Amino acid sequence: MNKFIFDVDGTLTPSRQPIDKDFEKFFYDFCLGNEVYLVTGSDKPKTVEQIGEKIYNRCRRVYQCNGNDVWKGEENIRTNEWTLPDLARTFLKNCQYESPFSIRTGNHIEERPGMVNFSIVGRNANIEERAKYVAYDTFENERNTVASSFNTLFPDLSAKVGGETGIDISPKGADKSQIVKDFNKQDTLWFFGDAIYEGGNDYPLAKVVKNHRKVTGWAQTKEYLEVFQDNGKAV
Repeated sequence: MNKFIFDVDGTLTPSRQPIDKDFEKFFYDFCLGNEVYLVTGSDKPKTVEQIGEKIYNRCRRVYQCNGNDVWKGEENIRTNEWTLPDLARTFLKNCQYESPFSIRTGNHIEERPGMVNFSIVGRNANIEERAKYVAYDTFENERNTVASSFNTLFPDLSAKVGGETGIDISPKGADKSQIVKDFNKQDTLWFFGDAIYEGGNDYPLAKVVKNHRKVTGWAQTKEYLEVFQDNGKAV
C-alpha cells in the first residue's frame, strides 16, 4: 500500500508561513483518498497554525519535532522527554555570541519535545529579519559550520540544518528516520522534503525511504502528486 510522508516547511508551506489556499484544498482532497503522514521539526501549535486543523486531523499521524512528539489528531501517541545537556547549551550560546550576524530577536534555543531548535537570528524573527539571515547564511554557510563543529564536539548528539534559519539538535538517531519503525515492511513509502541533502534534517529519512523526492516548495510537491493521481503508481 502506498503511504505518503511529507515534511511541512518548504514542502507543503513556505517556511513558517501558512499553506497556500488553493494548495490547501488540493492537499486536503489528496488526504481524503490516500494515507498521509507529516514529519516536521516544528511543534504541534506551529504546524496547526501553518496547515490548519482540518488537514492536521485528516492526516493518519503527525510526527512533530522530528518524530519525538507523535500525534493522531488530538491524541498524543508518545513524547520523548530528552533535554539538552548544559555543555552543549553553553556551546550554542557561544556560537550565538560570536556570530558576525548582527540581528538578534530572542528565543535562540527553543526547547521542544526530544530536541531543540537553535537559531542565531532567533525564532522571534519576522519575515524581513529571516530573509536577511537567509541571505547571510547562503553566503557564509554559517549553519553548516556550526552543525559540523557541534557534531564533532558532541558525538552522541546530532545537529542538522532545518528550515531557513535553524539547526535541529537531538540525540543521535532521534531524527526523522526514527519514524520508519511505525510502518510495515510491505508498505510502499513515499517521502517528500526540501532538505534532502547531506546535513539537512530530511536527509536521514530519505536515506531509509527508497521512494523520496527533493522539492523546492509546495508547487513542486503539487506537481508530483498530480502525476501520481494521473497514473496511480509513480511520481
